[in-house]
Amino acid sequence: MDIKKDVQQQFGNNAASYVSSPIHKDGKDLLMMVKMADVNGQEVLLDIATGGGHTANAFAPFVKKVTAVDLTAEMLAAAKNFIYKNGHRNVEFIQGDAEQLPLTDESFDIVTCRIAPHHFPNVDLFIKEVYRVLKPGGQFLLDDNVTPESKEYDAFYNTIEKIRDYSHFRAWKKSEWIQKLEESGLEVFEWHRFEKTFRFESWCANMKLSELEKNNLTKFILESSSKIKDKFRIIIQDEKIISFIGEAIILKALKRK
Repeated sequence: MDIKKDVQQQFGNNAASYVSSPIHKDGKDLLMMVKMADVNGQEVLLDIATGGGHTANAFAPFVKKVTAVDLTAEMLAAAKNFIYKNGHRNVEFIQGDAEQLPLTDESFDIVTCRIAPHHFPNVDLFIKEVYRVLKPGGQFLLDDNVTPESKEYDAFYNTIEKIRDYSHFRAWKKSEWIQKLEESGLEVFEWHRFEKTFRFESWCANMKLSELEKNNLTKFILESSSKIKDKFRIIIQDEKIISFIGEAIILKALKRK
């Protein structure tokens, strides 16, 4: 099964849990994204890999129109239900691939993508598509989990994510995001690093892990080095993982031409 089929299966099976997930719906990062955007109410916005629709929902009151795209039909249905219940009718929903968007060139003032690119098998194609659909002077707002610059920490974080979620592809380093975006022709304007507390039980429950899978993940984390446990502030009680700390960035890039 290829990664995109994995993504569709995983998110199709867990669509409702993503709409209600505290990390996805309550994050202060959503407010920061809106604050970072330069809007006057006339913008046409594209939200790529909309998931539960939280980003599209947050921006809908501030822009003229939102197009929410997702690879998974079940996620789109859940997002539509969530956004319409909030009274926003300026949002349209399109099923599509982040790496091959079914949208015309230079048609959006703002492109957003939140807590999703770590699922994309070819993030360079995704960035190319962002550049293509943005109007000259357009804004790209990215929000995603990232890894520390150290290879050891990078490997640990990506490994536990992959064990938990087979549709996870890679969380990139902060430096990799900046390099990739600037090489694409976008200009990184502003970025912020923030920390996220992952509660182990709910983190596993979001993916409906079996007891065996959760036990294997627990074993892997318990057997990690003290250096890794310190770095990720892993809290352990009675051989059970309580929580750990990850990191993410919110980044704004501009298409200057």
